Amino acid sequence: MTPLGPILVVEDILNVLELLEVTLRFKGYQVLTARNGQEALNIIAMQTPLLVITDILMPKMDGFALAHKLRVAPNTRHIPIIFLSATYITPEDKAFALSLGAVRFMEKPVDTEEFLISVGEILTQGPITVPEPLSEREFYLGYRDRLEGKLHHKNAQIFRTERLLKTLPSEQRPAFEDMLAEARLHREEIQRELNNLYQLLENTRE
Repeated sequence: MTPLGPILVVEDILNVLELLEVTLRFKGYQVLTARNGQEALNIIAMQTPLLVITDILMPKMDGFALAHKLRVAPNTRHIPIIFLSATYITPEDKAFALSLGAVRFMEKPVDTEEFLISVGEILTQGPITVPEPLSEREFYLGYRDRLEGKLHHKNAQIFRTERLLKTLPSEQRPAFEDMLAEARLHREEIQRELNNLYQLLENTRE
Protein backbone atom coordinates (compact mmCIF):
# COMPACT_ATOMS: atom_id res chain seq x y z
CA MET A 1 0.00 0.00 0.00
CA THR A 2 1.34 3.44 -0.93
CA PRO A 3 1.95 5.63 2.13
CA LEU A 4 -0.30 8.64 2.53
CA GLY A 5 1.50 11.92 2.09
CA PRO A 6 3.93 13.41 -0.40
CA ILE A 7 7.59 12.91 -1.16
CA LEU A 8 9.50 16.15 -1.75
CA VAL A 9 12.16 16.07 -4.49
CA VAL A 10 14.65 18.97 -4.46
CA GLU A 11 16.78 19.29 -7.59
CA ASP A 12 17.89 22.28 -9.69
CA ILE A 13 18.54 20.37 -12.94
CA LEU A 14 15.16 20.17 -14.62
CA ASN A 15 15.56 16.93 -16.56
CA VAL A 16 16.83 15.11 -13.44
CA LEU A 17 13.95 16.54 -11.40
CA GLU A 18 11.42 15.40 -14.00
CA LEU A 19 12.95 11.91 -14.17
CA LEU A 20 12.75 11.45 -10.40
CA GLU A 21 9.22 12.83 -10.28
CA VAL A 22 7.96 10.56 -13.08
CA THR A 23 9.70 7.53 -11.57
CA LEU A 24 8.02 8.08 -8.20
CA ARG A 25 4.60 8.96 -9.59
CA PHE A 26 4.65 5.83 -11.77
CA LYS A 27 4.88 3.80 -8.54
CA GLY A 28 1.93 5.66 -7.06
CA TYR A 29 3.67 8.15 -4.79
CA GLN A 30 2.47 11.71 -4.34
CA VAL A 31 5.31 14.05 -5.30
CA LEU A 32 6.13 17.69 -4.58
CA THR A 33 9.09 19.37 -6.28
CA ALA A 34 11.45 22.26 -5.52
CA ARG A 35 14.44 23.71 -7.39
CA ASN A 36 16.54 24.68 -4.34
CA GLY A 37 16.64 24.43 -0.57
CA GLN A 38 14.85 27.71 0.10
CA GLU A 39 11.96 26.72 -2.17
CA ALA A 40 11.84 23.38 -0.36
CA LEU A 41 11.56 25.06 3.05
CA ASN A 42 8.69 27.20 1.76
CA ILE A 43 6.86 24.06 0.62
CA ILE A 44 7.55 22.19 3.87
CA ALA A 45 6.13 25.11 5.85
CA MET A 46 2.79 24.45 4.13
CA GLN A 47 2.85 20.64 3.90
CA THR A 48 5.12 18.20 5.73
CA PRO A 49 6.50 15.51 3.40
CA LEU A 50 7.05 11.88 4.36
CA LEU A 51 10.51 11.99 2.80
CA VAL A 52 12.89 14.58 1.35
CA ILE A 53 15.09 13.55 -1.59
CA THR A 54 17.59 16.29 -2.31
CA ASP A 55 20.55 17.12 -4.50
CA ILE A 56 23.46 18.82 -2.72
CA LEU A 57 24.93 21.39 -5.13
CA MET A 58 22.11 23.89 -5.78
CA PRO A 59 21.75 27.70 -5.95
CA LYS A 60 20.24 29.85 -3.15
CA MET A 61 20.40 27.05 -0.58
CA ASP A 62 22.07 23.70 -1.17
CA GLY A 63 21.23 20.28 0.20
CA PHE A 64 23.61 20.38 3.16
CA ALA A 65 22.15 23.66 4.39
CA LEU A 66 18.60 22.38 3.81
CA ALA A 67 19.29 19.23 5.84
CA HIS A 68 20.81 21.21 8.70
CA LYS A 69 17.80 23.53 8.87
CA LEU A 70 15.42 20.57 8.88
CA ARG A 71 17.34 18.84 11.66
CA VAL A 72 17.56 21.83 14.02
CA ALA A 73 13.79 22.53 13.83
CA PRO A 74 11.79 20.21 16.16
CA ASN A 75 8.81 19.99 13.79
CA THR A 76 10.93 18.76 10.83
CA ARG A 77 13.69 16.83 12.64
CA HIS A 78 11.94 13.50 12.05
CA ILE A 79 11.68 13.77 8.23
CA PRO A 80 13.95 11.19 6.51
CA ILE A 81 16.43 12.65 4.01
CA ILE A 82 18.06 10.98 1.01
CA PHE A 83 21.00 12.82 -0.53
CA LEU A 84 21.70 12.49 -4.25
CA SER A 85 24.93 13.87 -5.70
CA ALA A 86 27.30 13.64 -8.63
CA THR A 87 29.70 16.17 -7.07
CA TYR A 88 29.94 15.40 -3.34
CA ILE A 89 30.93 11.74 -3.48
CA THR A 90 34.12 11.40 -1.40
CA PRO A 91 34.02 9.37 1.83
CA GLU A 92 34.37 12.66 3.74
CA ASP A 93 31.37 14.13 1.88
CA LYS A 94 29.27 11.08 2.70
CA ALA A 95 30.34 11.10 6.35
CA PHE A 96 29.34 14.76 6.66
CA ALA A 97 25.98 14.01 5.00
CA LEU A 98 25.30 11.23 7.51
CA SER A 99 26.33 13.50 10.40
CA LEU A 100 23.47 15.76 9.29
CA GLY A 101 21.03 12.90 9.76
CA ALA A 102 20.67 11.63 6.18
CA VAL A 103 19.34 8.07 6.03
CA ARG A 104 20.81 7.32 2.58
CA PHE A 105 23.40 8.78 0.21
CA MET A 106 23.14 7.85 -3.47
CA GLU A 107 25.47 8.81 -6.28
CA LYS A 108 24.24 10.11 -9.61
CA PRO A 109 23.37 8.86 -12.13
CA VAL A 110 20.81 7.13 -9.95
CA ASP A 111 20.04 3.45 -10.49
CA THR A 112 16.22 3.54 -10.75
CA GLU A 113 15.60 0.12 -9.20
CA GLU A 114 17.95 0.77 -6.27
CA PHE A 115 16.38 4.22 -5.83
CA LEU A 116 12.84 2.85 -5.63
CA ILE A 117 13.85 0.05 -3.26
CA SER A 118 15.53 2.59 -0.97
CA VAL A 119 12.46 4.84 -0.99
CA GLY A 120 10.19 1.88 -0.20
CA GLU A 121 12.41 0.71 2.66
CA ILE A 122 12.60 4.15 4.24
CA LEU A 123 8.85 4.75 4.05
CA THR A 124 7.99 1.39 5.65
CA GLN A 125 10.65 1.18 8.38
CA GLY A 126 8.83 3.43 10.84
CA PRO A 127 10.19 6.46 12.70
CA ILE A 128 13.87 7.16 12.11
CA THR A 129 16.52 7.76 14.74
CA VAL A 130 18.56 10.86 13.94
CA PRO A 131 21.74 12.11 15.62
CA GLU A 132 21.70 15.27 17.68
CA PRO A 133 21.86 18.25 15.32
CA LEU A 134 25.28 19.83 14.84
CA SER A 135 25.77 23.23 16.41
CA GLU A 136 25.83 26.14 13.98
CA ARG A 137 29.61 26.41 14.23
CA GLU A 138 30.15 22.63 13.83
CA PHE A 139 27.97 22.68 10.73
CA TYR A 140 29.75 25.69 9.24
CA LEU A 141 33.20 24.16 9.86
CA GLY A 142 32.28 20.81 8.32
CA TYR A 143 30.55 22.51 5.41
CA ARG A 144 33.59 24.75 4.85
CA ASP A 145 35.87 21.72 4.63
CA ARG A 146 33.62 20.08 2.04
CA LEU A 147 33.44 23.24 -0.07
CA GLU A 148 37.18 23.90 0.09
CA GLY A 149 37.86 20.35 -1.07
CA LYS A 150 35.38 20.74 -3.89
CA LEU A 151 36.89 24.08 -4.95
CA HIS A 152 40.37 22.53 -5.10
CA HIS A 153 39.04 19.69 -7.27
CA LYS A 154 37.16 22.10 -9.53
CA ASN A 155 40.23 24.32 -10.03
CA ALA A 156 42.30 21.27 -11.01
CA GLN A 157 39.58 20.18 -13.46
CA ILE A 158 39.44 23.63 -15.05
CA PHE A 159 43.24 23.77 -15.38
CA ARG A 160 43.34 20.36 -17.09
CA THR A 161 40.50 21.28 -19.47
CA GLU A 162 42.12 24.62 -20.38
CA ARG A 163 45.40 22.86 -21.11
CA LEU A 164 43.66 20.18 -23.18
CA LEU A 165 41.77 22.75 -25.27
CA LYS A 166 45.06 24.16 -26.58
CA THR A 167 45.93 20.79 -28.13
CA LEU A 168 42.56 19.81 -29.64
CA PRO A 169 41.59 20.17 -33.29
CA SER A 170 38.90 22.79 -33.87
CA GLU A 171 36.09 20.28 -34.47
CA GLN A 172 36.57 18.75 -31.02
CA ARG A 173 36.74 22.00 -29.09
CA PRO A 174 33.03 22.96 -28.71
CA ALA A 175 32.18 20.04 -26.39
CA PHE A 176 35.16 20.78 -24.15
CA GLU A 177 34.44 24.50 -24.21
CA ASP A 178 30.93 23.74 -22.94
CA MET A 179 32.42 21.51 -20.24
CA LEU A 180 34.82 24.29 -19.25
CA ALA A 181 32.03 26.88 -19.06
CA GLU A 182 29.97 24.58 -16.80
CA ALA A 183 32.97 23.91 -14.55
CA ARG A 184 33.65 27.64 -14.21
CA LEU A 185 30.00 28.22 -13.31
CA HIS A 186 30.19 25.54 -10.62
CA ARG A 187 33.41 27.09 -9.32
CA GLU A 188 31.68 30.46 -9.00
CA GLU A 189 28.80 28.87 -7.08
CA ILE A 190 31.19 27.07 -4.72
CA GLN A 191 33.29 30.20 -4.17
CA ARG A 192 30.19 32.30 -3.50
CA GLU A 193 28.98 29.78 -0.92
CA LEU A 194 32.43 29.67 0.66
CA ASN A 195 32.55 33.45 0.96
CA ASN A 196 29.20 33.36 2.75
CA LEU A 197 30.49 30.65 5.07
CA TYR A 198 33.65 32.55 5.94
CA GLN A 199 31.47 35.48 7.00
CA LEU A 200 29.18 33.24 9.06
CA LEU A 201 32.17 31.63 10.77
CA GLU A 202 33.57 35.05 11.60
CA ASN A 203 30.22 35.95 13.17
CA THR A 204 30.10 32.75 15.27
CA ARG A 205 33.73 32.83 16.43
CA GLU A 206 33.97 32.13 20.12
